[in-house]
Amino acid sequence: MMSLDELKMLKEQVNTKADPQKNKEDVRIVVNMGTCSIAKGACETYAAILDEINTRSLTQVIVTQTGCMGMCESEPIINIVKQDEPKVTYGRVSPDKARHIIASHIVNGQVVGELVISIEVD
Repeated sequence: MMSLDELKMLKEQVNTKADPQKNKEDVRIVVNMGTCSIAKGACETYAAILDEINTRSLTQVIVTQTGCMGMCESEPIINIVKQDEPKVTYGRVSPDKARHIIASHIVNGQVVGELVISIEVD
């Protein structure tokens, strides 16, 4: 049988998981991982993104993968989705460029204009 304190702790854990505001990410990075993306270095770019997020201890960033967007000439492609901001799509993102995007766009809020393919406003 659980004690009252254990039940309270369990309730708090469940409420935290159920409350979307407590778990909501501030930034979502989506890396294209289609065949053409992988052939152009998306795996290395993906690894660099994860490493940079870990190095900077960015806790409110979620990194996901998606398939081909049909823009093979611009691969590797990543999308940055920040709350209440337009989605920014970057192209030809090498590992070094990915680190630069994280430092500039994610950390300092400055879009890296020379790498932008599109900016999508809802």
